Order: sequence, then structure tokens, then C-alpha cells
Amino acid sequence: MTDVRFYHLQKQTLDDALSAILQKAYQTGKNISVCLSDDKEVERMNKHLWAFRPDVFLPHGTKKEGHADKQPIWLSSDLENKNSAKILILTQGQTAYDVAEYDLCCEMLDGRDQNAVEAARTRWKNYQAQGHDVTYWFQNEAGGWEKKA
Repeated sequence: MTDVRFYHLQKQTLDDALSAILQKAYQTGKNISVCLSDDKEVERMNKHLWAFRPDVFLPHGTKKEGHADKQPIWLSSDLENKNSAKILILTQGQTAYDVAEYDLCCEMLDGRDQNAVEAARTRWKNYQAQGHDVTYWFQNEAGGWEKKA
């Protein structure tokens, strides 16, 4: 059974929220795969992660650098698990129908986009039907995360 968490972005940008979640996920010692919408977004996030905070180092790579098997964090626009990740982070509407190979799957959705919210509700039901442990996390006024369901 996979722990599936829906992160409903309200107060932060994807860049800020993903950076924070990656910091916590990286501390687990498990490899992480981040799925973004396209190669342009992969490159943009790659640059962001190298520069977002001078006091934080998140070792990561993309197909441009290669060596996926040596990258603790792999940024991609496809779902192939090239770094043997145990944590999958889905962003920008990317979806995975089978997350059983992961210990944790985080779905990050823009709470201001009603279509994204409706699509996430459908995926929630699908994950539950598959027997996964599904939770919902909402950003409070301060931008912190609260478990709502």
C-alpha cells in the first residue's frame, strides 16, 4: 500500500512548495522522482532548485545531465522511474495510475484551478479503490500544511 498525499496549493507557488517538500523528502534517504508537465518545466525547475536557497543543497538531475541511477532527486516529464525512487511527486496535472512501486506519492495541485481540483477528486477515489492510504493536506493562512482528511 502506498501513502498518497494530495497537497492543495493555496498560498505558495509550486516552486516554493515543491522546494520545501523536497527538503523533507530528501531527509528520508529515499530517492525521489518529480514529474513535471514538459521538458521546459523540467529545465526551469532544475535552475530553481540550484538557486532557491544558498544554505540548502538538494542534489538532483535531469536527462540533460544523465546518470539517473546516481541522482537522489530526478526531475522529468515522464513517469519512468529511472532512479529507483521510492517517493513520487506529481505536479502540474501529471498523473500516475499505478503508484504501488512507491512508498509515498505526493500530488501537488493548484487549488485556484477548479479543473485541477475536480480531477484530483477523481484520482482520490481511484487511489482509495486500489487500497492506498490517501490523505489531503491544505495550506493554512501562514502557508503551513494541515492534514484535513
